[in-house]
Amino acid sequence: MTKSVLVTGGAGYIGSHTCHQLVEAGENVVVVDNFYSGHRWAVPEEALLVEGDAGDITLTSQLMQAHNIDTVIHFAGHIVVPESVTDPLKYYRNNTQNSRNLLEACVLSGVNQFVFSSTAAVYGIPEEQPATENTETSPINAYGRSKLMTEWMMNDLADRPDIAQAFRFIALRYFNVAGARPDLKVGQATPEATHLIKVACQAALGIRDAVHIFGTDYPTADGTGIRDYIHIEDLASAHLCALDHLRAGGESKTMNCGYGQGYSVREVMEMVKKVSGVDFTVIESPRRAGDPPELIAGNDLIQQTLDWDIRYQDLEVICRTAYEWESKWAKMQEKG
Repeated sequence: MTKSVLVTGGAGYIGSHTCHQLVEAGENVVVVDNFYSGHRWAVPEEALLVEGDAGDITLTSQLMQAHNIDTVIHFAGHIVVPESVTDPLKYYRNNTQNSRNLLEACVLSGVNQFVFSSTAAVYGIPEEQPATENTETSPINAYGRSKLMTEWMMNDLADRPDIAQAFRFIALRYFNVAGARPDLKVGQATPEATHLIKVACQAALGIRDAVHIFGTDYPTADGTGIRDYIHIEDLASAHLCALDHLRAGGESKTMNCGYGQGYSVREVMEMVKKVSGVDFTVIESPRRAGDPPELIAGNDLIQQTLDWDIRYQDLEVICRTAYEWESKWAKMQEKG
C-alpha cells in the first residue's frame, strides 16, 4: 500500500499551500481540519479531507492506520499572540495538549516521522541577532511557550532508549510569513489576521482606514522594527524538504526557517504602496510591549541540512503576491 502524509490544519494558510505542493509532488495527502480558521476550498481536490480535531486520538489513529501514514505534518494551532496573553489556556489546550494527543496517536500507530510547525516566538526577545538555534529560548507569551512545550515533547520521544524504530522529527521555527501562490489558488484568508503585510494590503484596498507603525524610536536605521519576512511558497517547500530528509533517514532537527535578512516596518509600508499604487495612511504609534527591535533568522542549519531551494526571497515579490491575493480575496468575500 502506498505511503501517505497526514496534514493537520491543512485547510489553513500555511497548511493549504503545503498541501498543494505535496499533491503536485505526487504525494497521497490526508487532511484533518476542524475549520476553526481554515477553508474547505483551500484544500486541493486530490487530497482526502476529513473534518475533525488534531487532538482526537481515536480519529487520527484510525486515519494513520487506514491510509498507511508514514509522516505527520502538524500545522493545526492557534497563532494570535495577543489572544494567547488574554486566554492562555486556550493556547495550551489547542497547541500543547492537542499536539501531545497527536503524538500519542503516532506512537500507537507506529508513525515515527513528524514535521512540526513551530515559531520564532520561542526566542522571546533575543539578545543576539540573528537568532540561531543555539539562542536561548525564552518565550514571553503563551503562544511561544505552547509551541516550545511541543518541541520538548518531540525531543523526549526521540530520546527514548531501546526503541526499535526511533521517533524522528523536524521542527521548523517560522519567522514572519507572508505572500500567496503566484497563481492565486490560495493565500492568507485567516479571519482577523494581524500580520503586517496583510494589514497593509487591506489598507491599500480601503478595507482598513490606516496602518499603525508601533514604535519609531528603535535603534535601527529608520527607527522601526526589523523582521525576517519569508514567502509562503518557500516556507511550504521547506516542509517537503523536511519530509524528504526524514524519509531518507535524516536525524531529528529543530531549525529556523527564514531568509537570514530583514526589512523594517517602513520598508514594508513603502513596498506595499509601490505594488498597489496606493498611498494609504500610516499612523505612527508608541511601541508595543514585548516587540523586539529586530528579529532575524540565523538560517545556516536549514541551508546545511535540507535541500531547500529558495525562490521568492525578494520583498517586492512577497508584497505583490500578497496584494494580488488580498484583492482576489476581497472580491470572493463580496460574492459570498
